[in-house]
Amino acid sequence: MTNDMFAARLRLLTAGVSLATAKLAVVCLHGRGGSAEDILGLGQALGEDGIAYLAPQADGGAWYPRPFMEPIAANEPSLSAALGRVDEILDGLAAQGVGPERLVLAGFSQGACLSAEFLARNPGRVGALLGFSGGLIGPSVADRETPADLTGMPVFLGCSERDPFIPATRVRETAEHLQKRGANVTAKLYPGNAHTINQDQIDEGRALLAKLAG
Repeated sequence: MTNDMFAARLRLLTAGVSLATAKLAVVCLHGRGGSAEDILGLGQALGEDGIAYLAPQADGGAWYPRPFMEPIAANEPSLSAALGRVDEILDGLAAQGVGPERLVLAGFSQGACLSAEFLARNPGRVGALLGFSGGLIGPSVADRETPADLTGMPVFLGCSERDPFIPATRVRETAEHLQKRGANVTAKLYPGNAHTINQDQIDEGRALLAKLAG
């Protein structure tokens, strides 16, 4: 199956190299009000040498309707549907011969929250996480189970320390939760209140992908 056929079947936009030649495949999830086209700009920033980037589009521009720290039920059934969409994409990539060790989830804002939540609920499905301005979903992280099933998983979390949408405490809680489960987490909080991806975050992402690609 060609890249175009695969992307059309799963309703994805793509950038970078073909899956047939890719060392890594990065599934990019956009933020609230964003688009698949916008988030694919990450590919140009992170580097496209040997990497295939794929991005789905959320219906109405949002993966779930309410703020991410509200009770889980407030974002259902949209949240489960969004997690199912990621699962569908990863299944499709697996069918194309792209194993978990070559798969990376990357997201910004709501997309970063969805990426972190998928990783936490589905250990073993991807090889790394790039979470730009996001954290685990729900009112609390403390009551989550912490089995050590993410051993060695590379994770980068980056966010402004006064981000208007993502509390720094949730970024720290997310990092701690994933670390307790064995992930190799780098978490950085940056001065200011910008809700964006800065150059240092891009540099961290490039370094993670380069290491994973070998």
